[in-house]
Amino acid sequence: MGYDIERFVGYVNEGLLCSICRDVLEDPLQAPCEHAFCTACIHGWLVHHSNCPEDRQVIDVSLLRPLYRYMKNDLNRLQLHCRNREYGCEMVCSLESIDRHERECEYSQIPCSNAGCTVQIERRNLDGHLAVCEYRSRECPNGCGYTMLSAEDTQHNCVAELRTELELLRSEMICRVEEAKHEMESRLDSQRRHMVQKESILQNEIEELKSQMSRMMSDVRSLMAAERQHRQELEQAELEKREL
Repeated sequence: MGYDIERFVGYVNEGLLCSICRDVLEDPLQAPCEHAFCTACIHGWLVHHSNCPEDRQVIDVSLLRPLYRYMKNDLNRLQLHCRNREYGCEMVCSLESIDRHERECEYSQIPCSNAGCTVQIERRNLDGHLAVCEYRSRECPNGCGYTMLSAEDTQHNCVAELRTELELLRSEMICRVEEAKHEMESRLDSQRRHMVQKESILQNEIEELKSQMSRMMSDVRSLMAAERQHRQELEQAELEKREL
């Protein structure tokens, strides 16, 4: 739907009106036949029709294009009243800037920010409403730290709230201790497995060294036996030499 033509100041060119809703174009699109429509209006029309509502020429969504630049400029320069005029806003601004103004308008009706409150209030009066809203929250004046709604004042019990808070803290502490315990056990188990693997590797290395030492001792004994044999042969040769 377009902008209500009654909101505009002065004359509005016929070419800037939607051919379907007859209000001033909002987010406009143009057909090849140059008739212009609000985006929402023409999309809704094409769900049930396949032609232009003005001249009945065949059109398709894929054929729709943005408004000509000069028409877009003319549209943006139109002056209109804020939609909150009925609440007291007297602002008149261009169509190009109306959305920005209305997002910040002090006369806009906005919901109360307190959970549970259904009141719609003008933005300029929001702070005053929040100060007296029955759903506003505040800390207990007795110092227990509990945040309560005004409606709960008569039912609030500091001792009960502190006891509940203590139980929650105790439960949280128990959970954290259990988590730390499990994490420590997991680390110890991991270290234990690592030590067992290391011990196995060292044991294998020791066995290998023992095997190497055994082979070396065997080689040494073989060398010593060979040396004795060689010495005996030399002594025998010496004796034979003397006899000769």
